[in-house]
Amino acid sequence: MKLSTKGRYGLQAMVDLGVYSKEKHISLKSIAERLSMSENYLEQLMALLKKIIS
Repeated sequence: MKLSTKGRYGLQAMVDLGVYSKEKHISLKSIAERLSMSENYLEQLMALLKKIIS
């Protein structure tokens, strides 16, 4: 199965949330820093994921 770049980054962000958000809330800025991605791009991905989930 081949994932798009957007899909790959979205999956990485969801895994990061699962790993680091067990004890407390986590900021998009900290996720973006850990994944070496633009915070603005991550905001767009999260908005898209939110639409898909709801």
